[in-house]
Amino acid sequence: MAKYCDIAIIGSGNVAWHLAPELENVGHHVLEVYGRNAKNARLLQRRLYNAEINPSLDFSESEAEVFILCVSDDAIESVVEEIVLPEDAAILHTSGSQPLEVLDHAGTEHFGVLYPLQTFSKEKKISFDDLPILIEGSTRHAGMVLKMLSKPMSKKVLRVNSQERMAAHVAAVFACNFTNHLFVVAQEILKNHDLSFKLLEPLIVETINKSLAIGPQNAQTGPAARHDLEILDRHLEFLKDSGHQGLYQLITEKILNA
Repeated sequence: MAKYCDIAIIGSGNVAWHLAPELENVGHHVLEVYGRNAKNARLLQRRLYNAEINPSLDFSESEAEVFILCVSDDAIESVVEEIVLPEDAAILHTSGSQPLEVLDHAGTEHFGVLYPLQTFSKEKKISFDDLPILIEGSTRHAGMVLKMLSKPMSKKVLRVNSQERMAAHVAAVFACNFTNHLFVVAQEILKNHDLSFKLLEPLIVETINKSLAIGPQNAQTGPAARHDLEILDRHLEFLKDSGHQGLYQLITEKILNA
């Protein structure tokens, strides 16, 4: 097998936006891009060196040897049903929650998962150097492809099974998506009282840094951790017309019972 891979990217969302250029940065070649959204596919194409747009999922004549699905979790099965691959191709998905076996019927025995454990937005540049990449392959060849793709990108490549990857993905939803939603709630509360979200920036940075330094359980502070029931009641009264009282109460009870 050559040192570098010829790749086709299927999908043009946030993951593809970052992963495709990074693969090229470490020496791989993205030959083709397919996206259901033609505009987004063209925008992704412009970020790449010599990639062409494939207008369909028929890749039977493609010179690519690795096909990476950067599509939403619920779209993987339908793409697998439609895609036509060249002989001996390898196909990978990038989902945290979909099992390896979702690629069973893709028309090749060589399939796998390359899951970059990170939150991606097109507006924010991401470094892959210390980004955990979780991999899983169906065959020895698929495993070799996964290592060849991931090792030049990141120092943190970890082989896991589908259940372990699901655990990482669920934990990531709590740590990232749920936490960010709480930031949205906090921003709304401040905005309703003509205060800026920037007021919380030093607190947020210190909270994250402290949690990483001493562990999240040791870093827990606040009225619930102190069992300050009077303050908790006052907060609940303050939130009674906000729509956030139930959320506050649910999280408070979890901390009280920890």
